[in-house]
Amino acid sequence: MKRLIRACSSTIGKKFVIAITGLLLCGFLVVHLAGNLLLYVGPQAYNDYARSLHEQGALLVVAEIGLLGLFLIHLFLALGIARDNWAARKTRYAVKVSKIKNRQSGIKPENFMVVSGLIVLGFLLLHLADMRFAMRPDIDYAAFADDEAARTMAVLATPLTRVVYTVGCLLLGLHLAHGFSSAFQSLGLNHPRYASLIHWIGVIFAAVIAVGFVSFPFVYFFS
Repeated sequence: MKRLIRACSSTIGKKFVIAITGLLLCGFLVVHLAGNLLLYVGPQAYNDYARSLHEQGALLVVAEIGLLGLFLIHLFLALGIARDNWAARKTRYAVKVSKIKNRQSGIKPENFMVVSGLIVLGFLLLHLADMRFAMRPDIDYAAFADDEAARTMAVLATPLTRVVYTVGCLLLGLHLAHGFSSAFQSLGLNHPRYASLIHWIGVIFAAVIAVGFVSFPFVYFFS
């Protein structure tokens, strides 16, 4: 146990745990998006899905606590590495050179992973307040007690909400675009022969997740 704690205290160990928790959270996003896509099948399909989740009772609570733990570990370690990196710099570089071969420096996802991650955290807290804890003062949640689909779309109905959710989901996609391939690199699985393939799989995955979630406040209403 001491060896494990010591290994996880190193930068390499922290990056390894960040990679594992990040990929597990990616798996959750896939499941969450798949469930939400039932909105396109029809309200009844989505309501049946939501009801089946709620019927899990204690298991659902345990899963939610587990997801919270994964997210907090991921965030805490990422912030720790960012803090260590800033502390190690004597001066800030005028030009930042990308570590990725054949890429020029500039505005890239890897340059602001912490910033995008913190913004996504804020978006997640808003999403939980809207959907999980029913805290929107402009929504009569009681009126949708037996209709999860209607409640979900009522939350997403306002123009401001559409803008906020669009920005939040796009930033999530931006975070994933680099984070996915970076996770494989941290796990030692990013062989030069497959680096480009992993990179593009990450980009496609990020685009699918972002566009999938962004679609609900728009396409569902106008279909």
